[in-house]
Parts: sequence; C-alpha cells; structure tokens
Amino acid sequence: MFGAFRPSLVAQSGLLWKNPFRMSATRKANVRKRLKEVDNVIATIAESGVNCKALDKALALPKESEMLARDKYTVFTRNAKGYRKSIHKVPKFTKTTNRTSPSGF
Repeated sequence: MFGAFRPSLVAQSGLLWKNPFRMSATRKANVRKRLKEVDNVIATIAESGVNCKALDKALALPKESEMLARDKYTVFTRNAKGYRKSIHKVPKFTKTTNRTSPSGF
C-alpha cells in the first residue's frame, strides 16, 4: 500500500478529468445564450453613443446569428489534428474572443 506500486487516482477511479467527447445540447444552448448576451451588451453600449477602439473592434465581430456552427462551438488551435478544438475543452473560453478564425481555417 505504501510502496512504489501504491494506487494513484488514475489507477483507482479511471480518468482524472472526465471531459465528454462531444458537447451536449445543453452546453451548446448555453454557449448560444452567452453569445447573444454579449451581442446585446455591445449593441446597448453602441446605442449610448460611446466611442472607443475596443467598441469598434467588438462591432466588427460577427453576431451570434451570423456565425457558422464551426466558429460557435470550436476554436482554432495549431496543436490539434484538424486545427480545431471543441470549445468545452478550452479553459475559460468565455473570456477570450474567438469569434473569428485565421483566414483559411
């Protein structure tokens, strides 16, 4: 029990991080909801008459309804096999702006 072959967390219970392979319908709905809420905040600030560089960049991004499903649920990653990674496997993906991908991807 206390030697070189003591059981580890992985050996006792299987995988340590249990990320599902695909996103569930609930998670996808929550992503769409967050994107719509961000669009609503950007539109509200734009209507108030504020002008700044960050707002101009935010207005240039596509809205949730204009985005492809590939861009909503995956992000560009140069390490992944097809250069795409599911958004639920990215830590803190809501805090990064990944609405646009590099050209060609």
